Amino acid sequence: MIGYHSGMTTAASSDPRLYMKLAATLRTQIADGTLAKGARMPSISVLCEEYSLSRQTAGKALRMLEDEALIHRVPGLGYHVT
Repeated sequence: MIGYHSGMTTAASSDPRLYMKLAATLRTQIADGTLAKGARMPSISVLCEEYSLSRQTAGKALRMLEDEALIHRVPGLGYHVT
């Protein structure tokens, strides 16, 4: 089992898709202020290492949050909380 932070919601933990679990964890961190407005998101490499995920899975979670307008991508600088 992947070692997710305790901030993961019950609904997210019941979804078997890893990108959904990561997105839920990051969404919670944004909502509770752990990742504050304007803060730089962890890089895809860091997310892969921390959560034992592939780059594709981590990237899909970030794109999902970007589609929800919770984060935005700055080319060359990564993702930031909106």
